[in-house]
Amino acid sequence: MKSLGKRAEGLRLERMEASPRWAGAGFRNVAPIAPGLRDTTVPMPTLREFLRRGERRVPDAPLPVLDPRQTWLRRPDTGLRTTWLGHSTVLIEIDGYRVLTDPVWGPRASPSVLLGPKRFQPMPVALRQMPEVDLIVISHDHYDHLDYPTIKALVKSKVPFVTSLGVGAHLQAWGIAPERIHELDWWESFTLPGTGLSVTAAPSQHFSGRTLKSRNATLWSSLVMRGPRHAVFFSGDTGLTGEYARIRELLGPFDLVMLEVGAFHPAWGDIHLGPDHALEAAVLLGNAPLLPVHWGTFALAMHAWDQPPERLLEAAPGFGTHLVMPRLGEAVEPAHSEAVTPWWRHPHVEPLKAQAPAEPPPTAATTPLPWPLD
Repeated sequence: MKSLGKRAEGLRLERMEASPRWAGAGFRNVAPIAPGLRDTTVPMPTLREFLRRGERRVPDAPLPVLDPRQTWLRRPDTGLRTTWLGHSTVLIEIDGYRVLTDPVWGPRASPSVLLGPKRFQPMPVALRQMPEVDLIVISHDHYDHLDYPTIKALVKSKVPFVTSLGVGAHLQAWGIAPERIHELDWWESFTLPGTGLSVTAAPSQHFSGRTLKSRNATLWSSLVMRGPRHAVFFSGDTGLTGEYARIRELLGPFDLVMLEVGAFHPAWGDIHLGPDHALEAAVLLGNAPLLPVHWGTFALAMHAWDQPPERLLEAAPGFGTHLVMPRLGEAVEPAHSEAVTPWWRHPHVEPLKAQAPAEPPPTAATTPLPWPLD
């Protein structure tokens, strides 16, 4: 299957092997993992638990959606505007430039169009209706961040891609011209020629891989987008790491931080943030306004679909964190964002068609997942 991607070779592989993050057969996390991040008393979830649709893992009806295209025709008053389109896909308008993060328009976070976690509902805007962007950034190669159907649809465009070491092998195998691909190790930067827009890769605490045999074959990164006046931090996928304080020191201050809050499980605490650790991360990063991502689109863990926003709303005041939580497709300027209205409590329009739970093989009841799917 082409959607599985391709492993790096040649000069690309040589550059990867020269990275301080390379450990002989793949990349590794290098920062110490804080005690207690991963609850060792909680067993890894089983495949049966993952496939069952219990605990309200999917909304009962479509979520509120706005069409941002008219707003996009006007420049943001403050110079910084974001539109959350779903999961980790955000259009960032920063100082006159447009950056698109982890674009996923495909129907599933999976190598298959028939199996795997299915999108709750279509994107607010079709890919063909999107405005021209100046850069596309991709944090790592998991299916809910690097989407084969979306990349194939972008082959004929001329937009540059900025991504982590090794991910370019997938992009090139799917038809993206090599000159459009810019792969970064942590602390390396790419500046869009002729502009004041730069992207810097920074540490994260995660893993990579699109097959069981390709774990950690490519690097994973957080990313900082900086224009002449503003800077935005995007976590990609990560656990809580003390490196965030260093990122703030070297790459901050930030006008907005976009942190993953969904697909959390106590046994995955070292490689996913969840709401509570996202708030701790925001403080380490300087406590700029926080736009939570990585939720509200796919069921990738066992918690209720709306647990992340509800927990954020409850806990944020204790951290002094200003939440920016727009509806899907709602273009907002962080500097002008108002108090959060819990719009997710009121799904509307017609209910989604009920789906029968997948019936896993008998051994799935006791077989733990070797790691999260994302």
